[in-house]
Order: sequence, then C-alpha cells, then structure tokens
Amino acid sequence: MTATSPIRTPDLRSTPTMTKRAWWLVGLNLLIPGSAQILAGNRRLGRFGVGATFLLWGLGLVGILVWFFAHTVILSIVTNPIGLTVIQVVLAAYTVLWILLTLDTLRLTRLIATAPAMRPAIAALSILALAVTAGAAGYGAVSAGSARNAVTSIFAGSEVAAPVNGRYNFLLVGGDAGPDRTGLRPDSTSVASIDATTGATTIIGIPRNMEHIQFAKGSPLYGPFPQGYNCGDQCLLDYLYTYGEEHKSLYPTAASKGSSPGIEALKDAAEGVTGLSIQYYGLIDMQGFSELIDALGGVTIDVPAKLAYGPVTATEPYGTFEAGPQHMDGYLALWYGRSRYKGSDYERMARQRVVQEAMLKQFQPSIVLTKFQDIAKAGAQVVKTDMPSAALPGFVDLGNKARKLSVTHLELVPSTFNQNKPDYEKLHAAVKAATTPLAATPAP
Repeated sequence: MTATSPIRTPDLRSTPTMTKRAWWLVGLNLLIPGSAQILAGNRRLGRFGVGATFLLWGLGLVGILVWFFAHTVILSIVTNPIGLTVIQVVLAAYTVLWILLTLDTLRLTRLIATAPAMRPAIAALSILALAVTAGAAGYGAVSAGSARNAVTSIFAGSEVAAPVNGRYNFLLVGGDAGPDRTGLRPDSTSVASIDATTGATTIIGIPRNMEHIQFAKGSPLYGPFPQGYNCGDQCLLDYLYTYGEEHKSLYPTAASKGSSPGIEALKDAAEGVTGLSIQYYGLIDMQGFSELIDALGGVTIDVPAKLAYGPVTATEPYGTFEAGPQHMDGYLALWYGRSRYKGSDYERMARQRVVQEAMLKQFQPSIVLTKFQDIAKAGAQVVKTDMPSAALPGFVDLGNKARKLSVTHLELVPSTFNQNKPDYEKLHAAVKAATTPLAATPAP
C-alpha cells in the first residue's frame, strides 16, 4: 500500500469509502488476524499477529497429520499434565492477542465515519470475529485447564503395568459413601478384563456378599486368612475394604501407588475369586455418579420390563420405570442401577451392567466436546484410579476399539455359582472361558 492508499490514508469525508474500508478491515481481521494492522495500522503488531496466526494454523495442520498417522503421539500430549499446561498457556496467549487485534481493528474502522445504517452490522461482524478467534482460543484454554485438573485428580498412579496373558484387568468398585455413613462401603464389585490387542471386554460381576474368599499365598491377607475369609456372614466380600482400612500395615505402599489398603484388599479378593491378575482399579463414588450422568446429558436405557424402584426397606416404591427405552437423568439412572425394592442383589448387579454399557456407548466425541468441562469436573469428583496418566494414551486407543465390540458378561451369582461355599475350580474355569478369545475362522 502507498501513502495515498484509501485503506491506510482514507478520505474521512467520504462515507461510502469509509464504510467499504470498514467492511474490508473487519473481514480481514476475521480471516487472518493481524492483516488489518498491516494494511491500516501498526505494521509491527500486524506482522506479529499474522505470523502468530500462521504458526497456529501450521501447528494445527501438523497435529491433524500426526493424528492420522501416529495418533498416540497426540493422545500422549493431551493426556499429560505438562502437555495440557503448555496448551493452556499457548491458547491463553492467543486469546489475549486476538482480543487486542480485534479491538484495534474496530478502532481502525473509524466507525463514526461510516454510514449510520451500517454501523450495527460492522460492529456485529467484529463481535463475531472476536467469538470465532479469541472465543474459540479462550474456550480451548479453559478446557485444557479442566482436563489437566481432571487428569491430575483422577489418575494418581505412578507405575505403568504390562498386560498379563495378553489382557488388562481392572477392579471396578462402586463406592457407597455418604453423609449418613462412616467411611466407604463397596456397593458393587466387578472386574473388567480387556484384550490388550483387540479391546474385547468381559465384565465379571462378583456378589458383594460372597463368602469364603480365598487369597493367593503372596497376598498380605493370606497370613491372617490362610483358609480363606471364612467366618460366615460376618466375612463377606464387601467387608474386606473395611478390614484393609483397619489394618493399613498390610499394605504400607498403597498410598504411594495411588491406591488405599482397602482397595488393595479388594484387589486381592478379586484375584482370588477370578484367578486373574488385577493391574488397576477404578472407584466410582455412587453418591456423585448421578452428576456424571447429568454431565453427559442423561443416558438412554432399554428397560426390559416394568420396574418399581426404591430402597429395600421401603413399604411403597419411590416410582416406576416403564418398559421400553427410557432417557434417564442421573438421579433416575442411579436408582435404576441400585434399587432393591422387592428385588435382589443379583438383579441389581445385572442392571448396573446395563447402565455401564449404556454410558460406554453414549460417550461419543461430540458429547464429550460439547459438555467437556462438566464431564471433567464431575469425573474428578466421582472417579479415582491408580492407573497413571502415562498409561492413558494406550487405554484411550483401546477404549475406542472396545466401544465397537459387544461386551461379554459373566455374573458369578446363584444358581450357577454358590456364593456361600464357592467352587473355585469352577469359578476360574468359567472366567478363563469368558476371557479367552474365540479362535479365528481360517480364510478359505
């Protein structure tokens, strides 16, 4: 542009020229932040803004290419607290820069010299530019911060475990803590066994009132219970959490691994029942579970038959689930999974698996992106695990594979299995059969 350019040195007396100029400047700021300053303002600021914008576009393009050819690299960055901090700082800097450039562009338009009828539209386009550029970067910065806080809060472990016999095995515990209870009581216990290659998942439900739990000789619980946890109905599976917490010396390193003595005791119990090696645990606080469902926008469950719900001690139900697909908020989904009104623990276990599967299928990328901050906040309050953040990239990839496959269920409940006097040979054989991949059909 020359010194007589109508963009840099406009005729302030020509309303049509000033109006056209304003549209050009605001439009250029929307397309390439900084270009308006190069043409009509501080060229040094403009060159910095354009360079920063092109740099971000270049990083985005590289990120897209890496995602398609080596997406675990991207997952490693966005699941690492340090990587998320860098992303947050960078996006926050772009937010400030683009706000500055947009406000400066609006100043350069000299709005007062434009046609009165066009002023609201020009201002509206400036606001749109601010929302598209600075707003998007600001939202990304806040989301990166939320993700970092969630990752730091949830994934407290330090050791990355290798698969055992080609599988990862997670102890899944539903914690029944609340203001009317002392400590935490396992409300549900299961093991998710995942094929380390295909993501094929088997969920094994263990009754919380199973007796005569046996322990391997290497377990700290083998010493006090060499014949198993066998004192009748006072020695049930879910009581082992409390026993572990009351005998912390049995698991002195639990806290340093992101676990607790009670959880480690349940791990040992689950290993004895299933015959599997448990690498990690996941604890869901059932009192906060409804918040996670609400953060997802509710969950749709196909209710097989009309079901009255409420606590086991209720004389009248709290309500009724009609048969057929029902979209439930967190409160109702929690009752669907926990109700024992005129029912049994075993029926409740089966419903809990249905809720788990429904959540897994609904955890779509579009839902996560639109409700990310609510999900991250709820997750940090509800979920705990000893899986380290360093293991996240591989498990996110594995989780995507698992979502495309049907989940196999094995419930270790009567009448198939005796919970009072478990036949461990039968239990272990059933678990092995449920977790052994089917032989591939030979190609013709």
